[in-house]
Amino acid sequence: MSRSTKIDQSTLGRWFYELQENFSVEVLGLLLFLVGGGFGLTLLRGGVDSIYGVPWIVTICGWTAPWLLLSMMIMGAVFMLGERAGHWGVEAIVGIELLLLTLQIATFLWNNDVVTWQARLDGADGGLIGWSFGTLLLAGLGRWPALALDILLGCIGFLLTVRYTPLVYLAPLLAEILAIPADFDMTRWTDRIATWLTWLAARPAVSQPTATLPTGANFVPPAADEWEDAEGPNDYGEPAPPPVYQRQAAEPNAAVAASANPRPAKSARRNDNTPAKKKPVRRKPPVAPGELPALDLLLADEGVYREANARETQQLIESTLEDFNVPVRVVHVESGPTVTQFGVEPLYLERAGQRRKVRVNRIVSLADDLSLALAVPSVRIEAPVPGRPYVGIEVPNTEKVVVSMRGVLESKAFQQEGGILPLALGRNTSGGPVVMDLARAPHMLIAGATGAGKSVCINTIIVGLLMRHGPESLRFVLVDPKMVELPGYNGIPHLLGKVITEVDQVMGALTWLLLQMDDRYQLFKSLGVRNIDSYNALAGKKRKGEEPLAPLPYIVLIIDELADLMMTAADDIERQICRLAQMARATGIHLILATQRPSTDVVTGLIKANFPTRVAFAVTSQIDSRVILDSPGAERLLGRGDMLLMRPDLAKLQRVQGCLVTDPEINAVVNFWQERSDSEDEGAKPPPWAGLLDQLDDEDGLIQDAIDVIRDMESCSTSLLQRKLRVGYPKAARLMEQLEAKGVVGPDQGGGQGRPILLKRQNNEEEDDWGEAAE
Repeated sequence: MSRSTKIDQSTLGRWFYELQENFSVEVLGLLLFLVGGGFGLTLLRGGVDSIYGVPWIVTICGWTAPWLLLSMMIMGAVFMLGERAGHWGVEAIVGIELLLLTLQIATFLWNNDVVTWQARLDGADGGLIGWSFGTLLLAGLGRWPALALDILLGCIGFLLTVRYTPLVYLAPLLAEILAIPADFDMTRWTDRIATWLTWLAARPAVSQPTATLPTGANFVPPAADEWEDAEGPNDYGEPAPPPVYQRQAAEPNAAVAASANPRPAKSARRNDNTPAKKKPVRRKPPVAPGELPALDLLLADEGVYREANARETQQLIESTLEDFNVPVRVVHVESGPTVTQFGVEPLYLERAGQRRKVRVNRIVSLADDLSLALAVPSVRIEAPVPGRPYVGIEVPNTEKVVVSMRGVLESKAFQQEGGILPLALGRNTSGGPVVMDLARAPHMLIAGATGAGKSVCINTIIVGLLMRHGPESLRFVLVDPKMVELPGYNGIPHLLGKVITEVDQVMGALTWLLLQMDDRYQLFKSLGVRNIDSYNALAGKKRKGEEPLAPLPYIVLIIDELADLMMTAADDIERQICRLAQMARATGIHLILATQRPSTDVVTGLIKANFPTRVAFAVTSQIDSRVILDSPGAERLLGRGDMLLMRPDLAKLQRVQGCLVTDPEINAVVNFWQERSDSEDEGAKPPPWAGLLDQLDDEDGLIQDAIDVIRDMESCSTSLLQRKLRVGYPKAARLMEQLEAKGVVGPDQGGGQGRPILLKRQNNEEEDDWGEAAE
């Protein structure tokens, strides 16, 4: 490249930068106003210069030409007035133009029932725009389906026009005049209309006999599992026949969704140039859909999150940072149920004739000053927002919105990204659902101060899993030392035994889980599979000459208060929990621990290393936040379900407002499963670790056997006792501790050296010392 070319490019870049810096929205508004007014003068002159007798703007737009020019002049006036114009948004331009376009197309479709390729140069039937788009829709869909689709798009344009213009203030008055109830669910009716339009659009193209879809007001669209998973194999490896209506509704449904929501379509076009991401594998639970609880047991979600004072808060943020000589510009605003995130772009400072951009750490250091200026409890700054070119300032909303669990369960993210053990955690700062697969977590640590929302989060996790799984595919082991949070789940068929409320039974449950893990690994080894997913896929297939294998259920251990257990038997509890967390993932055993005392003696380094997924609710100090998340931030949370989520698949923390599950909702789901319990005396059945507790107390005979094994050795180890006595690791570890307490062996030397034997037999006379040590 020559030097002149470089100079030309640098000159063009400088000119473009100066143009961008000096660009004025007021000038653009004046230009739009003048262009609209100038074209309006051509309408007053009529078509004196046209051979068709109409102005050229009418030839293009038809009878909507005056409304188009009026909208241009209004938008120009709005740009010139700026913030003084009131409630106006950029989305209003899209809504107005979409509404005018649908009016032109509707005019053509209403006046023409057959395809005609003769251009409307006289401005009739919506002009050239209405003729071109209307002809394409008429040829592709037919008259009535095309008209229905056009009406749907027109409704979207009308809603955008009303929502982002001052007409929004007339919406409550219109609703009062039409007597629309406050709890009217527009989303359900919109989905129903879209499904009917999809079926109508696909009906002419069906060439094979299909089943008649149900009609009437009680028609419910097919569930997401029936649309997407009908052609795939089930959990037992057998291919499921597709429903009759799937072929005629799959592709048009995607087309309608793409036309009704332009933003996902834009992202889809952008992803065409990037490598295709592997879609998460969705597995249906083994229980039939009819046997799972219905979503009607849960309360509906409001689903609308918007801060009323967002514009004023934006101006306050810019002015406050400007007062501290930190010029910024708010380029993005998104509202969630609890906080509103303002995307702030740092600007430039001029010093000694040089322009330097504002550093990010200067914005982060002004968090307390922003809290003071905005008069809010706390402000959290995310610098920068992952994948975005700005800094996120999270400001609490004046009115918090309760996030119900039903809205997250009905979301597309839960259906597509939930996995085999989906957890509906809540909604993020933009109001989107936050869903995570526990099988990929694979273990979770929940911590926070008292009353911050830990128990509600645990109830949300349990209820969400009960909504997706039956007792054949999922079992629970619940530990509640507080005795009041989890005993309400007693009686459901998913529960192994009863809810454990006594600390002395926890050791038996953990030991049973360790034995269960070892047995599953032995089973996997004999069959040549690696994990529970491979085993369950093999269990569904018929084997020649052998009995079919029974599928293994997932087991989830939930401990509501870890601190109480660590105070009683810290070494034993920590050792067994860490061994389960390290090895139990492949066997389908997952752990969820919660504590209200996030200190280093409770949340130890070993526990943190084996729990990559952590949830931090509001804490009292930055030290507690660092113990949980290894970083500050949890001390600025607002409480009542406001949390920070650390996921192994994300580089930064994610702020989430947790779902709220009320007691009536929990009781409804629990009653549903209690009524379908197989055995009437489910509560009287002893837990599977009941006999194991008795075996743990009767180990005197094993102590003598252990002494006989190590009698003539220099050192010993736990693994040696495990091999010689053929016992499990927990029992061998307890025997080694008892031998150390009796003075037979010394303490662990570390580094794999084993424990030294203190009592050694030197002659026959000292043999009695070993017997006395055993006694």
